[in-house]
Amino acid sequence: MPPIVSIVGKSKSGKTTLLENLIGELKSRGYKVATIKHAPQGMTVNESDKDSWRHLQAGSEATAISSPDKIVLIKPVAPDITLDEIASLFGEDYDIILTEGFREGNAPKIEVHRREVGPPFASLRKLIAIVTDEPLETKVRQFSPQDIKGLADLLEEGFIKPQRERVSLYINNAPIPLSAFPKDIITNTLVAMVSCLKRVEEVRSLKVLVRRKPRQG
Repeated sequence: MPPIVSIVGKSKSGKTTLLENLIGELKSRGYKVATIKHAPQGMTVNESDKDSWRHLQAGSEATAISSPDKIVLIKPVAPDITLDEIASLFGEDYDIILTEGFREGNAPKIEVHRREVGPPFASLRKLIAIVTDEPLETKVRQFSPQDIKGLADLLEEGFIKPQRERVSLYINNAPIPLSAFPKDIITNTLVAMVSCLKRVEEVRSLKVLVRRKPRQG
């Protein structure tokens, strides 16, 4: 799975503006960025007279709206879906996934702080940096809101480059963490197998899906 970093902060702190600037900077460096927005109050995507709503009401597990320039996926999910499970919907074609929100999630976090909206959050798990318009008493790295290049360097060196080559394993749609040894075993075995097939040249990426019938009780 691509690395995930969450941009968090209080309302009106500037999360969306920072995210927009980071996307532009990372894209200018040749990286592919995907984003996830957290809407804690819920959202309404469809209206009762729309075809996609009718598909879901009829029992479809998911529906996609396709136009010449974009695809919108609508998939009802359980209330306790994890950030990793959401990110898995993107696939593996991105260098990094940036989220807006998910303060309670397990992903590394960059907090955006503005003096006018109050003090920073009291405690955040996996806080790696604070973007702030005033000096703070903290051991965490601090960046000004204008230092987009410095933040992009942090993401590039700490998250993107170390995972440009990666092995992702999903079992029953759940991502499985892998240490170096099983990664090497899986990679070497699968690449060796498919390299023997006809018309297969250099293997730059490989996707394998195994779907098994459930055991009969």
